Amino acid sequence: MKLITAIIQPHKLDDVKEALAAAGVHGLTVSEANGYGRQRGHTEVYRGAEYTVDLIPKIRIEVLADDADAETLVGVIVKSAGTGTIGDGKVWVAPLDSVTRVRTGETGSAAI
Repeated sequence: MKLITAIIQPHKLDDVKEALAAAGVHGLTVSEANGYGRQRGHTEVYRGAEYTVDLIPKIRIEVLADDADAETLVGVIVKSAGTGTIGDGKVWVAPLDSVTRVRTGETGSAAI
């Protein structure tokens, strides 16, 4: 089993959710995040004063997947979240030792 984590732009959340649902994902976790990548934030002007935005708002999505489905789901996320501009985000995959559904006690792939 794998844990797929994606950091994406907030306005792409609906596109990613729809694409994952179409790919057969039954559950995901979404949380707000702040951070920066290579661009190290950006500057903005408010009422004539320039200021630096160091931490840019992002969305963090986490999905549990079987080993066989992980690469496909990464492709779905990358395709649906991409805009071709700096700051589109990142996707990474980490191995999971075990998963247990709290309600039923099911473990492994049955818990996904």
